[in-house]
Amino acid sequence: MSYPATRLRRMRHDAFSRTLMRETVLTPGDLIMVAFVCEGSDRSEPVASMPGVARLSIDRLETLAAECVAAGIPALALFPAPGAGVKSEDAREAWNPEGLMQRAIRVLKRRIPNWA
Repeated sequence: MSYPATRLRRMRHDAFSRTLMRETVLTPGDLIMVAFVCEGSDRSEPVASMPGVARLSIDRLETLAAECVAAGIPALALFPAPGAGVKSEDAREAWNPEGLMQRAIRVLKRRIPNWA
């Protein structure tokens, strides 16, 4: 017979101990939603290289953000998809107060002030 004769599993005895000793718990509060933002109104453009993912106009982004808040997701990572006419080597559009990203952030902060 090998040592030990009994397998000690005191850590699995009751629910409290199991909860205390478990390794990983993933909740909506641990997630960050990713969204691609495009110009326009009431637009949802599928991203060909990413099935199930779409570029959303700011008004549609508001709806997505509200759904995330309701689901308990605490943050949204925005990626702008500016038109070809505004891209430049010096990223000038990033400093434009009326740029796509800046407008999207203002709208989201107005609608959901304490959200990241």
